Amino acid sequence: MGAKSEKREKPAFLQVIGGDKLVLILAIIIVFVLFTILNRNYFSTTNIINILVAASLVGMVAIGHTYLIIAMQNDLSPGSLAALSGVICALLLQKGFPIIVAVLVTLGVGALVGVFNAWMVNSIRIEAFIATLVSQMIVRGFAYIICDGKPVAISNQSFNNIGKARFIGIPFSVWLMIICLIVFGFILAKTKFGRSVYAIGGSSEAARLAGLNPKRIICICFIMIGVLTAAGGIVFAARMNAGQPAANVNLEFDAITAVVLGGTSFAGGVGDMGGTVLGIILIQSFNTGLTMVGVSSFWQYVARGALLLFALTSDYIRKQRRDKELLEASMKNA
Repeated sequence: MGAKSEKREKPAFLQVIGGDKLVLILAIIIVFVLFTILNRNYFSTTNIINILVAASLVGMVAIGHTYLIIAMQNDLSPGSLAALSGVICALLLQKGFPIIVAVLVTLGVGALVGVFNAWMVNSIRIEAFIATLVSQMIVRGFAYIICDGKPVAISNQSFNNIGKARFIGIPFSVWLMIICLIVFGFILAKTKFGRSVYAIGGSSEAARLAGLNPKRIICICFIMIGVLTAAGGIVFAARMNAGQPAANVNLEFDAITAVVLGGTSFAGGVGDMGGTVLGIILIQSFNTGLTMVGVSSFWQYVARGALLLFALTSDYIRKQRRDKELLEASMKNA
């Protein structure tokens, strides 16, 4: 018996970070080593900051997706919403509204899109994948309509400075992502609401019988990703000095890939923000590396698709392993 228990005991470092996260860390190291060999400028302070800046918008969306996917939901509208957010903010600033008003109105629009998505899922019971595909098209359409399909230049220098601002050499967009990762990671791991998200992802009906309100929790999660995406879209517009209706196409797929690579299960009830952080770093360092070594944009689509397939396959394997462990545990208890 003693020999068996010793055999099952995991090494201390695996107990701290987990086997799946160790694989992600090794994958990140391999990506950095490979692209540094192919391009010496890849592993430089400037490029690492560029990777973090490029990851900031994906990161904001991935935070919201972590909650949604744990709750067994999904959202395909963030790319369109980020574009709409930038356009709305730019138009309001162009008309002379104060920065704070433009930002609050834009965040409100993000929340409204989240409410609309939750209404489709909760009230008329459309699958989240289809419901948010609907909102993806509607929102992108509005982004084009309100600006006649043309980018909206932002001349408000104070607002544009948000995109250029740095603290101890790190851009504001990166700090915003880091703060949101910490805050929403804490909420997910340490609060009653976070436990509720895991509960409805594990079994919505069991959670309801336990006194939780799955519809309300799902609505909050959709509002959360809407506001986070709008915030990311605002900062992106400040970086670009314009609201661009055609921007951020396929943003949601990078975010979903990062979240699933990080160990969050599409089956619901499993995942954490630490894994999402590693997933964000891996996918953005991979994407940046492809660009730096001159891979064609067409092949980059293929590579991203392959990475998403790898993430989904890994999720399937992890689910099979968890189901096997649960079956073995139940047989022992019987």
